[in-house]
Amino acid sequence: MPPRRRSILLSQLSISAPGGPQPTILDELRRVILAGDAPSNTPIPIDEVAELFGVSRIPVRESLKTLIGEGLVDHRPNLGYRVAQLTAAELREMYIVREVLETAALPIAVEQATDADRAHLIEINRQLEASLTEDDSREYHRLSREFHLSLTRPSRMHRLLHMLESAWNITEPVQPMVHVAGSDRASLHDDHADMIAAFLDRDSDALLRAAQHHHTRLNSVISTLSNDHGLFADPPAETPG
Repeated sequence: MPPRRRSILLSQLSISAPGGPQPTILDELRRVILAGDAPSNTPIPIDEVAELFGVSRIPVRESLKTLIGEGLVDHRPNLGYRVAQLTAAELREMYIVREVLETAALPIAVEQATDADRAHLIEINRQLEASLTEDDSREYHRLSREFHLSLTRPSRMHRLLHMLESAWNITEPVQPMVHVAGSDRASLHDDHADMIAAFLDRDSDALLRAAQHHHTRLNSVISTLSNDHGLFADPPAETPG
């Protein structure tokens, strides 16, 4: 039997001191997954993680249970823990969820945005432009999330915002914007320009129209992602009727 390959997740963990508390373990595992440093379906060997953190299996297992509840980790009998892997249909579904939640927040965000909120949005948009110029797909992906959340945070609708961030988190292991064509990222960024202009003009109707156009394009782009590199899980087998 060939030796088992070491999980890439282990090399991405940052551990300041052994024996840290369970919340520290949870935060670090979540950080690595959300950053895309451990792709979907990456094994999470509980014994080796525990050894790295200098703890027993118990706090690691408790952390993984929390991450399962957040949709970031899967546990399968005889296969152990793995970074969650969506099917293509599930990814498209989560983008619809994100669109619905964002659309609900935008009109109120426009009304309540402060000068600081608008300045932050302008700065994120500037950084997005730079990531396109440098063809840095990972940075574009990270900043695209921040752009959209910066549009909605001024709503101060904390429960809705929590649901929106949770929906974003579920799609993060896929890192969709890393896998789409550069021309698609550029087109999506053009949409961002229309959205930010409406936001700064405090025109909620124009913002909603621009957001709808953007999400239509975004859903189309997401539908082009292939499974050539094992990006998606296989759809569940249909049970005979």
